[in-house]
Amino acid sequence: MNGSSGISSSTRSALTFYLPESWAEDEPRRTQAGVPAEVEFATKPALAPVMITRAVQAGTPAAWVAGDEVYGADPNLRRTVREHGLGYVLQLAANRRVPTHAGPMRVDALPALIPATGWQTYSCGPGSKGHHNYSWAWIGLLPEPGEQLPGGEDGRHHLLIRRNNATGELAYLRCYTPRPTSLAALVRVAGQRWRIEESFQAAKGLVGLDQHQVRRWTSWHRWSTLAMLAHALLAVATAIQRDHSPAPHGLIELTVTEFRRLFDAILPPARHSLATLLAWSTGIARTGLMEELDVDGWDAMIDVNLRGVLHGIAAGLPIFRRQGTW
Repeated sequence: MNGSSGISSSTRSALTFYLPESWAEDEPRRTQAGVPAEVEFATKPALAPVMITRAVQAGTPAAWVAGDEVYGADPNLRRTVREHGLGYVLQLAANRRVPTHAGPMRVDALPALIPATGWQTYSCGPGSKGHHNYSWAWIGLLPEPGEQLPGGEDGRHHLLIRRNNATGELAYLRCYTPRPTSLAALVRVAGQRWRIEESFQAAKGLVGLDQHQVRRWTSWHRWSTLAMLAHALLAVATAIQRDHSPAPHGLIELTVTEFRRLFDAILPPARHSLATLLAWSTGIARTGLMEELDVDGWDAMIDVNLRGVLHGIAAGLPIFRRQGTW
């Protein structure tokens, strides 16, 4: 789930590790990885309310939560967001039912009830090929069963429908706002989810967010925190440069990727040899009795020791050739 205005269940403001069920139930593996005893298996929608609550209690400035179908189907998550006084724009599968004034209905049955004048065109944000323009419509919904908010005041519930004008494809988003809002505001929040997902993809490519080669609980948190800090540095520095020196008319603004290239250019070049590369690729050795038949441990040892060296050499070859050290 991604959250606009400061909340993100992936890693941004409340870093939490998703532990697969196969790991959670494997005590020897948990012990070897240093997973705390109190950590239990939880689905991502179950983790999200905990992370949102933690972020709100920490004073994270936020107004909205946005997420895909996995999160939109979870009533506990929606209730938690409402209780914190936040709004949400959460995608729904086409077969989900929502409480309308005509009774519970599948969301994919509602577009046929909207007149042609009920659709409006809005951009939900810029992309690499221009703005993402779609047709949008919204339908008022009833409060969720048993909903009781602080102060006894009900918020506003809507189903937001997005139509791709080229293909006719429809998407459905369940929305809540503590106070009245506009269709354009909900569209902007829906677009923020894509923007944040693109940010995570950029963090993977620019600072190696997903390139950790660690197998321990603490090490993973350290790597992820450092990678996010590095990406934040690039993003903030790029924004500051844009404010101080806007791009001339007709030219694109400075991007985070280009700033990363400029940042690399001012760093003194390092000269690496095959010996130093192999030293970095020092592998792991399993500790334990052979009779334990820890096949998973053997696979991990082979994966790190063999693949790590091969990938390291492949990555270093262009550098060695430029340096003349190969």
